[in-house]
Amino acid sequence: MDHHINPAKTALTVGVFVGFVHLVWSALVVFGLAQPIVDFVLWMHMINVPYVVTAFDLSAAVTLIVVTTIMGYVFGYVFGKIWNRMHRG
Repeated sequence: MDHHINPAKTALTVGVFVGFVHLVWSALVVFGLAQPIVDFVLWMHMINVPYVVTAFDLSAAVTLIVVTTIMGYVFGYVFGKIWNRMHRG
């Protein structure tokens, strides 16, 4: 049984997923829903830190999405290479 995965496909999948998650985050900021989520997550972890979600900034949002997509791609590719090395026959 071949347990190898395609590192490029894995990279693309992880990159698109991570980028999409941050696109959703940016939308939550636009609609004013991000702060309650941050507050809830910190409350669940019993953390009391005054993080404040600032106003939406298009250039920051685009940078966030692009950088996280690239990082997701790199991590996915490295994961694929490590996976294949660990499952050599």
